[in-house]
Order: sequence, then structure tokens, then C-alpha cells
Amino acid sequence: MLKIKDILVNHYTEPLGYDLDNHLRIEFSAETNQKAGVVQKRLTINANKPVYDSQWQQYNNNYFDLELELKPRTRYEITIFLKDNKTKTSKNSFFETGKMNEPFTAEWIGNQNKDIQNTLLKKAFVLNKKVVKARLYISGLGVYEAVLNKKKIGNEFLAPGVTAYDKLVQIQTYDVTEMLNEKSQQELLISLGDGWYKGNFGFDGGKDCIYGDQQMAIAELHIAYDDGSNQIINTDATWQTSAGKVTKSAIYYGEDFDDTKKITNWQPAIILQHSKEILHDRLSLPLKTKEYLPVKEIIRTPKGETVLDFGQNHAGWPEFYNHESAGKEIDLQMGEILQDGNFYRDNLRQARAAFHYISNGEQKWIRPHFTYYGYRYVKVSGNSQPLRKEDFKAAVIYSDLEITGGIKTSNTKVNRLLQNVLWSQKSNFFDVPTDCPQRDERLGWTGDADIFSGTAILNMNAYPFFKKYAKDMKIEQVAHQGMLTMYAPAMGNDNGGAAIWGDAATVIPWTAYQATADPAILRQNYSNMKAWVDWVGQATTTKNLWTGCFQFGDWLSLDGENSAMPSGKTDEDYIASIYYAYSSWIVAQAARILGNTADAQEYDRQAQAIKKAVRDEFITKNGRLAIDTQTAYALALHFDLVPEKQKKRVVKDLVQRLKKDHNHLQTGFIGTPFICQVLSENGEHKLATQIFLNEDFPSWLYEVNLGATTIWERWNSVLPDGSMNPEGMNSLNHYSIGAIMQWIYQQVLGLRKQNNGYQNVLFAPQFDYRFKKISGHYHSSYGDLKMAYQLETDAQHTIKVSLSIPFGQRVTVKLPRVKDKVEINGRQSSLPLELTNGDFTISYVPENSYIEYYNINMPVKELMSDAELVKELRPINTVFDFLQDPDNLKKFGENSMVELNSLLPFISISDEDFNQINKILDTTPVTSERKFLNERRSL
Repeated sequence: MLKIKDILVNHYTEPLGYDLDNHLRIEFSAETNQKAGVVQKRLTINANKPVYDSQWQQYNNNYFDLELELKPRTRYEITIFLKDNKTKTSKNSFFETGKMNEPFTAEWIGNQNKDIQNTLLKKAFVLNKKVVKARLYISGLGVYEAVLNKKKIGNEFLAPGVTAYDKLVQIQTYDVTEMLNEKSQQELLISLGDGWYKGNFGFDGGKDCIYGDQQMAIAELHIAYDDGSNQIINTDATWQTSAGKVTKSAIYYGEDFDDTKKITNWQPAIILQHSKEILHDRLSLPLKTKEYLPVKEIIRTPKGETVLDFGQNHAGWPEFYNHESAGKEIDLQMGEILQDGNFYRDNLRQARAAFHYISNGEQKWIRPHFTYYGYRYVKVSGNSQPLRKEDFKAAVIYSDLEITGGIKTSNTKVNRLLQNVLWSQKSNFFDVPTDCPQRDERLGWTGDADIFSGTAILNMNAYPFFKKYAKDMKIEQVAHQGMLTMYAPAMGNDNGGAAIWGDAATVIPWTAYQATADPAILRQNYSNMKAWVDWVGQATTTKNLWTGCFQFGDWLSLDGENSAMPSGKTDEDYIASIYYAYSSWIVAQAARILGNTADAQEYDRQAQAIKKAVRDEFITKNGRLAIDTQTAYALALHFDLVPEKQKKRVVKDLVQRLKKDHNHLQTGFIGTPFICQVLSENGEHKLATQIFLNEDFPSWLYEVNLGATTIWERWNSVLPDGSMNPEGMNSLNHYSIGAIMQWIYQQVLGLRKQNNGYQNVLFAPQFDYRFKKISGHYHSSYGDLKMAYQLETDAQHTIKVSLSIPFGQRVTVKLPRVKDKVEINGRQSSLPLELTNGDFTISYVPENSYIEYYNINMPVKELMSDAELVKELRPINTVFDFLQDPDNLKKFGENSMVELNSLLPFISISDEDFNQINKILDTTPVTSERKFLNERRSL
């Protein structure tokens, strides 16, 4: 039985008023409970009459790509059909265009007083006929909410979102048919705040009025009546205007709301001479309340403060039910962490991040309108009534993105870390990919987005989000002759041109394309992808290397010789030149996909020439890197800088470098995403897992152990005693180093590779007994691919894998340590397996068990952490008494027994002792494996 499930149009569900660019990609997922025969698909599109019919064609993928000359303000009905030799089925959906290139007949309007903090604009009108269709096409500067007949229009906030408002202002389209009262008085109200347009915003203290100095709105209400007639209500001089109840608002500032204020002094609105050419159908997904968090605890701090703990750092705003009498003033202040049990907000720098409310005595829910916050804790003051948990809730706001992926392991700390990554993505996918949601920054930093994009597009359906952001980057590049600014929109800051940050111009479109096989984002940005690479070629002082420019280096790495310089020890020109080659290669690939053969050949040659120059400058003929840092090795391996015969040397040198660093990371923003990846890809998955599972500083789980609920900006944003790192620049909600989650998806869960938008998937997990049970999924346009495995508790240590594969997807299965065949759904089969559509259980006994045993070359701190083992080893040699001293263990804990023997001549370990110790170690499972075996024995 065939059944069509989801239909997406340009990656949106039933898009209304979006810029579709006359290019349509219509995707669908399907399911069947039987093996289908030959399947055919068909698409029809109608707009009161047929406009497209694909005719029946063989199902070889789940999408239709087509170009249509679309008309403005038109609803297009979609029907997708599927059939095989037994079943025929169909499903309907739609999309509706916005204004497109149709000129606005409405005018920009505002209030004569530019300094009003909350401009209200209203229009009263009467309906005398029955409405069959009504659409509102609207935008506002800075941000707005629209109300029709005292009800908020739509469920989004802070429209029209963040753009370079001097170049692009987005139009929102709303279906308001059901909101119009039949044959009665109507009122349309627009309420405006400063937002990113006029309020204080931007880096280093921010600026006022970056894009303009006056709030304004433009709107057309198109009404169709049952008698076939139409009416348009435009913003014009017939509207009325006044000042609203928001007495001050800004993104960093927060909001002051005086509910006692009477809205009077209505006067005619003025027409403003502002460009209509910059108006553009929406690209942004709406900012919505995606969920609510309850109060976890009401805290009375040592200082006597009353603080609400929502238990989770996030972005959005708090809402509360007002019980206060008229004139009573309530203050809410937001913060991410407590210090010594007290409310703390110093890491917010100059962001006031507060909400001040003056009650009118009415019992009702209260919220801000034209700001947002990043916070976990809320300090409440001014209340005369006792606070109750049920009177507060936290609205979690982020772009309306569907969560597509997830992973769960047998390690609760790792699970918390993975949740932290997702929460930081939620908090910072706020129309643009921001660096942080709390302090006086919240900017669309390009480098952070570049680094995290691979993880982001696994966690969420981020293609439309990145396509809009790619447009933001394109606008800045056009304004800066191909250079990409440090963040986009640039908010008046012309600085930029650094590697990785600038390479977001190529990496983000390429990442989005790879995940979907949809070239629309490449078409949109191709000229600027080229322009970026060409700009680097003109800016560099050395042919085929990128030198002589400002660089961020390996930002916030730990191996720098000067802690005040966060760019790290890895040569900045080395990093930049590698990305110069990579971006050139991406442009070549994009050119080939888009049919630009000459460009493809040119940029291919350029990429190869740059890679050769990097090798000549930084790598010897024998494969030795001139830069002995973790990041340098990781980049060399990830970007294939060394030929296959030299890879072993580089891997060996990386392992040695890690050993010198006590198998802990020293990497910053650039090296961190790749270090575990290259280890796992080059036979060192065990070491990659060890590094990932470290719990002391620096490590991912260090912050989990200190109670983090999001990813931190620094490895040690919080010190071991719980105090904030005094070095500053301490966001506790920064997703960059959360890019490790891509490694977990690919190497641990096994979602290794894919092509054609996940039509074909390679499932190839790498097992480690520290992850005894893993489950996860990824929901592509084909449906939800579910993956799980566990290392069984039987005597043979059987491995059991389960897969649930959606219709239309083909999964190739490769599994490690398979001696002969595996059992799949009760039958024997050889690897690799080619699986489609269905549920599968695979089991086999690995050729070598994954149980890990101690050995003589392990760091002695690992041996000393096992009390049972130490009890057995202490009688053999006094070295174990010496290591019982915490100071000695701290000093020598990273050394092996072999190394200790040479380092500590006053403690001799005889050959006989060594043999005896070795024998015990080789037969003793490490602590976690011993626990696992004991669990098995108890069954």
C-alpha cells in the first residue's frame, strides 16, 4: 500500500508569500508496507486552471525540479501521484506567491515624531460584503506586530527579521480571511519598535540608527468578495497614528512597557519617502515560540534576591501572569549563570537585557514585544505578591526550523552534551546564525556559521535558513567588492576578509547543497562564491598562498604562546591558504554543477596550484609538517594535503602531538571540528573516542560536569570552582565547538556518507565499548532513517544493528570486524549490504571483541583510577604507593609504566615485576568493560 506523506516546496511546507525565484523543487516522502514493483510518479500544478503536468514518469528520485513563470499573489494547487502495479495514490498541497515584482500601491507611513519608541498606525474600515479571500502584504521598520480586530496576525515575532535594511526589506504575507468580521466595522493596527533597524545594535558597544532613524510601515490588504469584486486597503495618509505603551525597547536593552498609559492623541499618519525598490518577498523562516519551559525552581539567593531558574539556557523571553495592582512596577533581569549562588550578568557586557512592566491592574499574561534575551535565570523584583511557578513560563523562540536529526547513547553525560549542542543551535538560529543570544553582540558571525554548518544541517532542515543567510552574505559582498564582512548583515561594519569567516561565502552554500542536492543556493550565490575567491587572489601578497592579510587564526585555541592573543600557535597563513584552496575547489564544483565548464576547469587548476604551494611551503617531501600543532595536522589530513603514502606519517605525528598534550585538545574554532574526524578516518577511532570522552579541562564533558545546558564560547568559560573565567568574552551559549556532533553522526552513529539528498546513504559505524548502545535518526526529504546498535551482553559479545529505511532510500551497510557473513532478518548474507525500504535487524559476532584490556603503555592515571586493579598491583611494586600521592599522580599521571621507570630512577621496576604487572594488565578489562562484563554475568 503506497502512501505519500510529506510534501515540501523549495524546502518549505505550504509556503505563503516566499520568494520562490521561479525555480521550484517539489519533494515528497512516501511509505509502503510491501515491496513495491515498478513505481511511477506524477506532478500536476493548477491555479484555477492547469499550469503544469509532468505526466507519468519512472520514480528514480523523490523530487521534481522545474521552472515556471509564476504570477504574483496566486495560489498554486499541487497534486503528487504515485502508482505501482497494485496501488495508485495521491496527496495535495499548495504554495502561494507574494507580491513578486508587482509594485506596491501602498505608501510607507509613520509618525511625525521620529523619537517615538512605539509607533502605532491604524485604519478603520467597514465591510459590506462577504469575504472569500483576504491577504495582508506587510513590512515594517524596525520590527512590527500587526493586529486585526484586536487579534494578533500570525504567530511570528520580530518581523520582518534581520537584513541589511538599506538593500533588502522582507514582505510578510498573511492569510487573514477568517479574521475579518462579516459586514461590520474592522480595525487594522500596526505596532512598531526600533529592533535591529533603529535601536542600538552592533559590535563594540553598538550604534543607534544604523539603517534609519524613523519607524515606519507599509501594507496592502487585498480583499476578494463573493460577488467577484476586489478591494485594496493601502497604508496612506488616511491612517491614524499615535504612541503605544512600549516606552523604550531595543535588542540589547530589552523593553519597558507601561500598561497604565492611555492611547490618545491620534493624528493623521505621514507619508514617508522611503524606497519601495528594496521590498522583497520573504526569505526568512518566521521567528516563532517553538516551546515553553516551566520554572524549575524559585531561588532565594544569599544576597536576598528572588531568582527564577528555568533549568535551561535558551533564547526568547519570559512571560508572566500579572496579579499586581495598577501602578505597580515589576522588573525582570536575565542572566545565564549564578555566582556563589547569586544572580550574575557581568558577561552580558553592556546589554541591559531586562523587562520593566507597569501594571494596569488587569490579571492577564504579559510578554515583551520588540526584543529577546538569552538566559536561564530571571531575577524578579518589585512584586508585592508571592511568586508562584505556574505564573511564569519561558517562551523559547527561534527560526521555524524542523528538527531532523538526533542521537542517544548509553552515556548520560554525552546525551546531555548532544542536547547542549541542539539548544545552542536553537538559541542562535535566530533569523541569522548568531554567535550568542545574550550579550551586546548577537551578530551573524560568518566564521561561527561556517564551522558549525555541517552539524547544523544534520540537526535541522536548515537549507532555507542558510539560503536566506547566503543572501545576506551576498549583499555584503556586493557592497564590498567581493570581500565578505566578519558578520552579515554587517550593521555598518566594513571589516572582514579573513579566512574561514570569509570562506562562509563558499562553504555554507556548498554544505547546504551537499545535504539536499538542490542547486538553488548555488545559483543564488555562485557569482559571489567566485567573487570571494577572486578577492583573496587580489588581496594576498604571495601568489598561490594567502598571506599579508588580517586573520583570526585558530580562534580561541589553547596552544598560543600569549594568552592575550587568541589566534593560537598554528601559522595563520597556513590556515588561510588551505581555505583558499578549499574555496577554489568548491567554486569549481559549483561551476560544474551549474554547467560552467570553463570556470570549473579554471578554479580546479587554481585549487591544485594553491595546494601545491602549501605543500612546498609547509610540508617536507617526506611528509613532515613545519607546524607541530594539532590543528595543523588535522587540516593537512582533512583537506588531503599529503599524498596517501605520507598520510601514515602525518597521522603518527598527530598521535605523537596529542600524546605530548596528554591526549587533550589544544585546538580552537578551526581545528576542533576536524580532530576526532581525521583520527577516526585514519585508524585511530579509539583515540578519537578517548579524547571526546575526556572529562577534565579541556574537553566537551568538562562543561557538562559543571552543569552546562548549552555550549560555551571558551573551553573554560567557567573555571573548575564554578566561577566565570576572568579573561572575558564569555558567552555560555555559543555553538562553535559543538561542531563535534557531526563526528558523532558520521563516525559513531554511522551516518557516514550520502549523495543526492540522502537518496543513497553509507551506514558504516565505528564501534567502541565506551558506547555500548547508540540510537539515532536523520529525517531527510525521503523520510526518517532510523539507526541503532548495541554491543550485546552474551558470551560472544554479539553486535546487533537495526535499521529502518524509508521508501526511495538506498542504504549501503559496512560493518567492522566481520569475519565471514552477518545475519540479517534471519538469513545469512555477505557485506556490504544494499538495503531499501523496510526494517532490518543485523547481528554478528565480531572477529575480535571490542572489550578493552589494560596495558603497560597506558597513562598510569588510568590504572590508578581502578581501585580493584591498584589493590592487586600494589604488592608487586612500590611505584603504586608513590602514585597514591595526589601530587605525584598529577605530575606523572600522563606517563606510562615504561616511561616512569626511566623518569624515576629511585623506583626500579625489575623485569620480573614488569612481566607480572603486564600479565595482570593484559587480562583485566578496563573499569567500564569490567562493569559491562559483570552485568553480563548477572543475567
